[in-house]
Amino acid sequence: MLPLERQTRILNLMDEHETLLTQEIAEKVGVSEATIRRDLQGLAERGLVSRTHGGAMRLERNIARETAFATKSTRMPAEKMAIADYAASQVPNGSTVIFDAGTTILEVARRLAGRPITAITLDLPAAQVLAVGETEVLLLGGRVRSNSFSITGPWAEEQLRNLRADQFLMGAHAVDERGVSNAVIEEAMIKRLAVEASHSTTLLADHTKFGWRAMTQVCGLERIKRVVSDRQTRKFEWLKDAGLTLNLV
Repeated sequence: MLPLERQTRILNLMDEHETLLTQEIAEKVGVSEATIRRDLQGLAERGLVSRTHGGAMRLERNIARETAFATKSTRMPAEKMAIADYAASQVPNGSTVIFDAGTTILEVARRLAGRPITAITLDLPAAQVLAVGETEVLLLGGRVRSNSFSITGPWAEEQLRNLRADQFLMGAHAVDERGVSNAVIEEAMIKRLAVEASHSTTLLADHTKFGWRAMTQVCGLERIKRVVSDRQTRKFEWLKDAGLTLNLV
């Protein structure tokens, strides 16, 4: 089991029990206590757990978790619509665009469907929406995650390493001063590669995504060219000093 897989397993266990001894975690994960101590130290350094005598406890403050697609689709609908309207207006005809997974990105896809662009999709619903009219759709191959419909895994990663795009439209589980982070390790890797493959990255996220961090870092704010969000995001003063274009709609 890879270190990130172990650490995800540890956090899942601590969701169930809140506090666990190192010995208990080692038995449940099936590795040595020395290995678990190293994992706990790494999680503590990232602010995800607090070390206790002989074990650790899960920290909940400012930690974002994954939410099922059906649940996300009902949250902040007006904000998502406004963000999608503006983001779609900034995509020129003839461009090649990578579409991230997520409900806000899906709204952008609905507005761009049929336009003469090349769409590279990391998401099944976006591919279905975009495949009309003059839009050329390239759907990455890989594992389709249940409840989110995002595409992950080594096949998708390899394809992204060999692609180039004008723009990456990226969603996020969480954004703070350190950058964009994601609650799912596999999705974070896909996002990183999409950032690398694109000339510029536009982050689309409503205000509820800011001021949090998730388990896995995607990229720093210096890799983001533009942020499109709603007006409540203006309260996060650190965004103004990040050197990016901030469009609040």
